[in-house]
Amino acid sequence: MRFFCFRLKVLLLAAGLSTPALAQVPLNPAATPAADTTHKYENPAGVPAAEKKPFLKSKLFKAVAIPAVLIGYGAYTFNGGGFYTNEQANRDIHRLFPTYRTKLDNYLQYAPYLELAAVELAGIESRNDRLNTLLLIGKSEVIMLASVYLVKTLSHEERPDGSDKLSFPSGHTAQAFLAASIVHTEFRNKSQWYGVGAYAVATSVAALRMVNTKHWQSDVVAGAGFGILSAHLAYLTHRNRWGRKAVGRDIGLMPTYYGSAPGLCLTWRPR
Repeated sequence: MRFFCFRLKVLLLAAGLSTPALAQVPLNPAATPAADTTHKYENPAGVPAAEKKPFLKSKLFKAVAIPAVLIGYGAYTFNGGGFYTNEQANRDIHRLFPTYRTKLDNYLQYAPYLELAAVELAGIESRNDRLNTLLLIGKSEVIMLASVYLVKTLSHEERPDGSDKLSFPSGHTAQAFLAASIVHTEFRNKSQWYGVGAYAVATSVAALRMVNTKHWQSDVVAGAGFGILSAHLAYLTHRNRWGRKAVGRDIGLMPTYYGSAPGLCLTWRPR
């Protein structure tokens, strides 16, 4: 037995080990702590959560900030309020244009859509294909018409010429600024001047509505806000995107007139 233990010790020493080293090895190593599986199904793909942006930098804030200011100013000056009242603005405008009257504003409200069609026909690629642009225009128009009509009915403000009590806000101005916002959004990555031209036309519509004694300043300022807000909400909620397929490029939209009534003409070229 002594001989066997001696040979075992020699063999261990030859292998670079010693009995003290063996003594340091714990007989019952501590068990590895179990993994925490409480939240294992919350993010199975392991994708890190997107960092939440502050509200002031969110898409929603950018969409509603400017329209909210315009609508707020219109409401503030509504019914004779504000530091520069509707009556004062109406007086100053008709000092400059005492007798000038025109129906040009009835047609200019759709002029930004003409710009949209002309730029498209010139080969300038827009942000969306034609099919999606049509969907955005349709959604914007529904939002604008519904909101403007509702507020007109509830506000019950009389027009400057006394023709009816549907003055606030201006529907013509809302229409013009809606179309201008779509032009700006579709082509701002190409050039800001497309939007500048469209907004200049929309502003002229607002001015002509006051010159024609159809609206107060509060009406046109709020109308601009409703138009821009409608377009922004349409883009913010738009999800039906199919990419730039051929069918989208074969659809066109052009303003047209049936007698004295303005309208839109939809064309489609099937493949």
